[in-house]
Amino acid sequence: MDRLPFVATELAEAYDRVGTLPVQVVLHDVRSLYNVGAFFRTADAVGLECLCLSGITARPPRREIAKTALGAEDHVRWEGWDDPSAGIEAIRERGYEVVAIETSATAVDLFDWRPRFPVVLLFGHETDGLDPALQARCDIEVRLPMRGIKHSLNVATAGGVVLYELLRKYRRLVTDEPHPPGPL
Repeated sequence: MDRLPFVATELAEAYDRVGTLPVQVVLHDVRSLYNVGAFFRTADAVGLECLCLSGITARPPRREIAKTALGAEDHVRWEGWDDPSAGIEAIRERGYEVVAIETSATAVDLFDWRPRFPVVLLFGHETDGLDPALQARCDIEVRLPMRGIKHSLNVATAGGVVLYELLRKYRRLVTDEPHPPGPL
């Protein structure tokens, strides 16, 4: 069986009008360099606008990031933020919906959420979650449905799920693709 790049398939036509996904991601205090690398790879895959790295989150060039990013760190636009609060406010002033991806009791289910593009997503520390001061700056909290005994996914895995759901929702907004009634 031959492996073809997605852009060489008929399925890619549905994404021709999507362009850059109007989403930015803030990784704050993500400690694993491998998780950071995985975010770079997913950011490249969905056509993310920008990846913002703050707190203890490592920045390229780092061998551990490159190991999982597989070169995506050289192609994805990224910024290092010394002051994430100021960065978030600057993005908000440009009209972005500011969203915490968090497992709080007040969070909206990912599949019910109707994002107001453009969007900036905040992801926090692998075990401690998002810094409460940053979480308080968010317009909304969104959570992934968790049906097992664990209450969360690995941060990079959660990022992949959320970003692909946003890609799906955004594609429906910018194309004439019919969609069923209900949540986007």
